[in-house]
Amino acid sequence: MEANPVLAEMMRGNWVENRHRGAFCVVDASGNIITAAGDVEREIFPRSAIKSMQALALFRSGAVKKFGLESQSIAIACASHLGEPLHIEAVRTMLEKIGCSEADLECGIHPPSHRATRNRMRDAGIAPGVIHNNCSGKHAGMLAVARALGAPVKGYTERDHLVQKLVRACVEDLIGDTLTTDKCGTDGCSIPTWAAPLHSIAKGFATMSTSSGMVPEDKNALGEILEAATSHPFLVGGSGAFDTEAMELFKNRLMSKGGAEGVFCGAIVERGWGYALKCDDGNMAAAETMVAALLLGITEPDEKQRAFLEGRRKNPIRNWRKFEVGTVSATKAAKPKIQD
Repeated sequence: MEANPVLAEMMRGNWVENRHRGAFCVVDASGNIITAAGDVEREIFPRSAIKSMQALALFRSGAVKKFGLESQSIAIACASHLGEPLHIEAVRTMLEKIGCSEADLECGIHPPSHRATRNRMRDAGIAPGVIHNNCSGKHAGMLAVARALGAPVKGYTERDHLVQKLVRACVEDLIGDTLTTDKCGTDGCSIPTWAAPLHSIAKGFATMSTSSGMVPEDKNALGEILEAATSHPFLVGGSGAFDTEAMELFKNRLMSKGGAEGVFCGAIVERGWGYALKCDDGNMAAAETMVAALLLGITEPDEKQRAFLEGRRKNPIRNWRKFEVGTVSATKAAKPKIQD
């Protein structure tokens, strides 16, 4: 198997310390490749990058209508939030609407990812709870699906639970591929994660942006999901998050979502394109530079958007004394070549 190209490098001083290989794929809703690099048929775990696909279950189950879920709830269901106060408020609002509590969340506990929030809680003697998990919004959404289906709330994260069966079907319909148990794992937040080709995942986001081949009910739902995420970018990430800042600048032109272990996916909505990117070694800093370089080549950015992406295409590395000791940046191989 041929190795993927080096899409990012970490320089320490004047010497390359690390080289990060990866692959990316940009396709239209028919699956035609617009541009690609590396092995795009290799199956990857998309992790949290496909939360917007999983959110389709909120609509298919009837949860959105039954509980009157607004766009903020849909956005937080798509989020890997940083645990800031607005995120926690959005999750609690959804839990209240569906008649659940924080105790029903099965995503596990970790401190807020947002440093200032984490420090304030520590100084106030407040212990983090399950609601501070960056996937608590998605889990609140899955609890809403369970309630709407009349299924047991307990164990909603299990692979054979009705909730996960519906979520799996939603993703399969969007990517046009079958998710199999021989390529399945458990995500950091305890739900199943299914491996699929990078090409298929990119096609799924193209399908989201065009609704091509979907039934009318799904078309409306996909439009609402994209609108929710792009209209409430802060809820999807938080202060300083790549996805949040990118969507704030591009408005409804871009849907962007990262996932653990070096994954970034999304949609160039106005073009009906979907993209998926994976850094082979899972380095998130390197993956961010890769996706910034990719977006520079496929979005036709304006001056502010270009400045943001150029800034994220090359990031400084600082030591504990805050000295800049190196950089991680995308290579020329990360620049997309648009095919005719």
